[in-house]
Amino acid sequence: MQCLHACSLSAAPRQLRRSTFTPCEAVSSLSQSRCTGPRLAAGPAQIEARVTTPRDRRKKRHLSIRRRSNQHIYAQIIDDTQGNTLAASSSLSPALREMLKEVGGATTEAARQVGIKIAEICLEKGISKVSFDRGGHIYHGRVKAVAEAAREGGLVF
Repeated sequence: MQCLHACSLSAAPRQLRRSTFTPCEAVSSLSQSRCTGPRLAAGPAQIEARVTTPRDRRKKRHLSIRRRSNQHIYAQIIDDTQGNTLAASSSLSPALREMLKEVGGATTEAARQVGIKIAEICLEKGISKVSFDRGGHIYHGRVKAVAEAAREGGLVF
């Protein structure tokens, strides 16, 4: 049994999904040591803790990335074999941000400028053929504007 103190609550939920803790008075009769922490409850308390799995953590990361991507537009060229980002551009980059002050960060014009910029960066690095992964988004609006502008800039999909 474990006592219900603020000091013991921090470690216990990580180990157990559901557990019932007994207050200090009941524990003191079983063990000779008496707790010195502040008492929280007079009766048994039920604590539920969520045990996270690697899959849950991956989903959480994925959702946090998706949460930010509606406010601006991002484009990356990634080498899938090595996992390296070869080129990147976004509506947050300082050069594009100045051009897009009047337009805003989440418009088709901003997406078009990001597509042109990513094509310039790729051609400077000698990359001309890429595969377009729309990340689950519909090929419409801003996603389409990035792709068409990158094609106009010289990239082959």
